[in-house]
Amino acid sequence: MSLPATMRAVVTMGHGDLDQLVLHPDWPRPDPEPGEVLIRVGACGLNNTDVNTRSGWYSKTVTDATTGGAFDEVGEDDPTWGGAPITFPRIQGADVCGTIVAVGAGVDAARIGERVITDGWLRDADAPEDMNKTGYFGSERNGGFAEYTTIPSSNALDVNSTLSDAELATFSCSYSTAEGMLTRARVTADDTVLIPGASGGVGGALVQLAKRRGARVIAIASEGKHSDVAALGPDMILPRAPAHLRSALGDERITVVADVVGGPYWPSLIDILERGGRYTCSGAIAGPMVSLDLRTFYLRDLTFTGSTVIDLEVMPNIVRYIEEGAIKPSLAATYPLEDLRAAQSAFIAKEHTGNIVVTP
Repeated sequence: MSLPATMRAVVTMGHGDLDQLVLHPDWPRPDPEPGEVLIRVGACGLNNTDVNTRSGWYSKTVTDATTGGAFDEVGEDDPTWGGAPITFPRIQGADVCGTIVAVGAGVDAARIGERVITDGWLRDADAPEDMNKTGYFGSERNGGFAEYTTIPSSNALDVNSTLSDAELATFSCSYSTAEGMLTRARVTADDTVLIPGASGGVGGALVQLAKRRGARVIAIASEGKHSDVAALGPDMILPRAPAHLRSALGDERITVVADVVGGPYWPSLIDILERGGRYTCSGAIAGPMVSLDLRTFYLRDLTFTGSTVIDLEVMPNIVRYIEEGAIKPSLAATYPLEDLRAAQSAFIAKEHTGNIVVTP
């Protein structure tokens, strides 16, 4: 197959606002290194990591809610999820669906032609479970906001599905994040799970994946999005940030809160957890600084789990769920690659339900 020497790519040039996303019509096309594959990108989903890394929100110098815009001060020592500096220019985008068109040395050429989705977690081959030796696709190396991208062969997961590229590009980050949270919180059919922000990509995935485990699911979302959230199958939907959460829940007894929202409403979520309950978190879009009464934490025997680096089995399980039809995509909108700024603006506005993707 004849491949072009250059490609169209949207490149993040530095920390800041949306103007840091620059379309380059003739960016050098990468070649796969040994152990890697070259993917022709069919679609690439958006996620909060793209926005937070560009804006520098992960830096401890930033204490505000994520807005997607520039911050007055970003500490350059810790501006990424992993707490290490990022180098620019960088092609972001972790949620790729595409086709393998070339392979590097040591990779079976039979992989050419496979349709794949990406596992974003870049691991040390000799110590794959060592969290300190992980990176993220589109952050520590170039990602999928381009016509072509390379990734280690082990991170390109063959998927057999009739879903479109755009639909498949909604799964990698949101659903693996959600499954990682539920795995770490050990959610089972005996649990009742409360999910704030259920209309977002991770929130909607949490609804589906918790239901798949047999749990009872209570979603929280803006009232205008209730019909969309209802299609995901929760047992109950509450309006966003009800003033009296305990009263709104009635007789429901919450054993798990799965949260990517945080912010000022956070203490209300903790207060309604049953004794021995679990709180699992993988985001703080409404703000990272929260107030905690430690007496609530220890007197109720609560367990808190952070969830970022997913367990090794999570992404293979997600592929299996897709192929079994056990989970479905929630595709809110598709934009052409050259409109990535507009796509991110829509993503940041949070007026959609589900995931937004771009296509080259």
